[in-house]
Amino acid sequence: MTPGKSGNISTKISYKNRNNILITPSGVSLKHINLKNVIVVDEEGNKLEGHGKPSSELFMHLEIYKKRVEVNGIVHTHSPYATGFSFSGEKIPHLEGFGKIKNPNLNEVDYAPPGSMELAKIVSNSLEKEEVLILKNHGVIAIGIDLDEAAILAEFVESSAKTSFVARILSREPILTHLMHSR
Repeated sequence: MTPGKSGNISTKISYKNRNNILITPSGVSLKHINLKNVIVVDEEGNKLEGHGKPSSELFMHLEIYKKRVEVNGIVHTHSPYATGFSFSGEKIPHLEGFGKIKNPNLNEVDYAPPGSMELAKIVSNSLEKEEVLILKNHGVIAIGIDLDEAAILAEFVESSAKTSFVARILSREPILTHLMHSR
């Protein structure tokens, strides 16, 4: 779900009455992540342990943890189908499996430069009542009570995008048209 050296993940852990964030290092493929190369930072982003630099999206992760104290896992992917939707202007339908459907489509935030404080603020503010966001011209962010839940959501977003893409190609209509007739 994260080709090349793209994407990043983090988890929040409590240790000695303070929260620390374990985040993937910058410039390392997620398939090569292990306990030896994870970066540990405090809640302000100060590096405590690890070799290399934390992900360039560190501030996005930190801002989300500040706004959503119950969140302990964040997954940011550049998965191909969902990212393709983020560049196309088309929306990813909110398919069954996400729980209660409030909106017909997954929410998307406007583009802001990757790694910027602007992106960190836009995303954290938009995730106040969401667990998943599509980042315009960028990718996907999913959050959860733990890393496993965030990863499952990120996978479900990619699966939903793939299903929507295939349905649209086969029917030549947006999948939302079909969903409205079946609900």
